[in-house]
Formats: sequence, structure tokens, C-alpha cells
Amino acid sequence: QVQLVESGGGLVQPGGSLRLSCAASGSIFSTNTMGWYRQAPGKERELVAAITNGGNTNYADSVKGRFTISRDNAKNTVYLQMNSLKPEDTAVYYCNLNWWVITRRVYWGQGTQVTVSS
Repeated sequence: QVQLVESGGGLVQPGGSLRLSCAASGSIFSTNTMGWYRQAPGKERELVAAITNGGNTNYADSVKGRFTISRDNAKNTVYLQMNSLKPEDTAVYYCNLNWWVITRRVYWGQGTQVTVSS
């Protein structure tokens, strides 16, 4: 069984920074992708950023240049450094881990609230 535990959310003023962390545990296939999604009230969940175990990254256009995703493969942990935060970044942020072994396996964290407000 795979578990994802997130930390690092909170309240920050516009222009501020936050760092999210997500640690995965359990039976994890070594070739995988970890990432962050977010869901604001009344909106669909959307991809923020993702990173493969090989270090390839993908970002939503809305966060390019402001957010940086990274990971520590030895610790099965993914990070999201968020700078220059805007009120529209306010959402619940979910950690995601997925891989393909015959079928696709997808796992989610419990979510952490990020609120950007003055």
C-alpha cells in the first residue's frame, strides 16, 4: 500500500513564498512520476507541476517562472517551491504519484491548503 503525506501549506501574503513537501511510502515502482495538482473552490483539479524519477519536469503555464518542482529519489519525496505567490494560487494542493506497470497506478495525498491573501 502506498501513502503520501504532505506538509508545508499555510497562509501567505501576495508576493510571498511557500515550500510544499510530499513523502511517499510503501511499495513504489522505481520508474514513476510525482507531481502537484491543485483545486480551487468551484474549479476542477488541475496539474501544477510534475517530475519524473529521471528529473524531467512539466509545469502549468500559470506557474512557470514562479514555481519549482524537485525530488529526492532516495527519500521518495517531492517538493514544490512556490515564489511570487498570487491570490489566484489559493487552492488545496494535492500530491500525486503515478506509474505504469501493465496498468496505470495513481495515488493521491490528503491535500494541503495554500491561501494567498493580504
